[in-house]
Amino acid sequence: MKVLLLYDYPPSPGGLATQGDLLYRGLLEMGVDAQAVHFESAQEKEWYYRWFEPNVVVGVGYWGHTPQLVLHPQRYGAQPVPWLVADGYIANYQEILNALPLILVTSNWVKEMYVRDGISGDKIEVLPVGCDTDAFIPHAQDDPKILAVREALGISPDQIFILTVGGDAASKGAQEVMQALAINDTKAPDWKYVCKVWPQPRTQKQNIADLEMAAQLGIEKSVTYATNTISRKFMPYLIGACDIYAAPSRLEGFGMPQVEAGACEKPVIGIKAMGMLDTLVHGETAFLANVAQKIVVDQVILGDESGFEEKHRVIFKVPRTVDYRADVHDIGKYLMILMTDAALREKMGKAARERVVKNFDYRVVARRFVEIINEKLGIK
Repeated sequence: MKVLLLYDYPPSPGGLATQGDLLYRGLLEMGVDAQAVHFESAQEKEWYYRWFEPNVVVGVGYWGHTPQLVLHPQRYGAQPVPWLVADGYIANYQEILNALPLILVTSNWVKEMYVRDGISGDKIEVLPVGCDTDAFIPHAQDDPKILAVREALGISPDQIFILTVGGDAASKGAQEVMQALAINDTKAPDWKYVCKVWPQPRTQKQNIADLEMAAQLGIEKSVTYATNTISRKFMPYLIGACDIYAAPSRLEGFGMPQVEAGACEKPVIGIKAMGMLDTLVHGETAFLANVAQKIVVDQVILGDESGFEEKHRVIFKVPRTVDYRADVHDIGKYLMILMTDAALREKMGKAARERVVKNFDYRVVARRFVEIINEKLGIK
């Protein structure tokens, strides 16, 4: 089997790049003949098609990347197998995607979204995102690297460190977490809430709105937004330094940071919806807050990034749920349970790592990928 992988290569610290790169690593370690190239590099992709002659071209992205992940390899006679996430709805490329023999998606919820929006479910297979369980491991709280993270963030040894990581924090449920923390504040142990976000213009605007909310709630002294650029090498120590990982995301097709937190033996606060139904087990590895609200739209405006002319209006025959909000009181209840019970945090963390190693280790995912390609396409 010869596999060409299309993703953000060489990998940035982002989720899609990490998703592709861990599959690439897993395939190489299995002895599969694999190459990787940036999904937007037309000339380099063509170069690989000509001399490497891959059996399959696996592209990591979402439906809007269909021109780069599907149409481009087809133009040169290569067999594309897109590995897709969802962003709430699939507004274009149904005919092209339905003509494929195989589509990979990251969770059962993503599969449901594609089927709902017109993609045939019999050709969709769920392949979860891999986790590097050799890098994301538990660390002792007196490890110098862990102590250094907490000291740099101004967190004392006796404070409960709650962490959220994302491109921005609001999409990961940070506003709901802050509301829950404000409800608990007077009766909770001493705590610090850190949101690690990616530095970009959109994030800066969202950070201001989030911090304004923290001030309105009266908890701004206990909330920190970290906006530095960091590498994947630092992430295991940042997660390893926290006591609770909180991300009841508003939209989550898989939830890579939640899985990485589990690999570091950290209990997670999530939402009982979307990809987290695949990755987290309520009461065992995480606490999942109920859905308090679904954000529903009946139309959207799209443009060139989605294969339309600018300001193209898409009107849905059936309104689409494009966002979720977790129940703030559930979040508060579960935070209080974890903040006051160190033994429970440890127990849930150990169960979480065991589950991640068994189901989401990048080598397990690579083996499953090979099985799917063999079973569905007859390629060995």
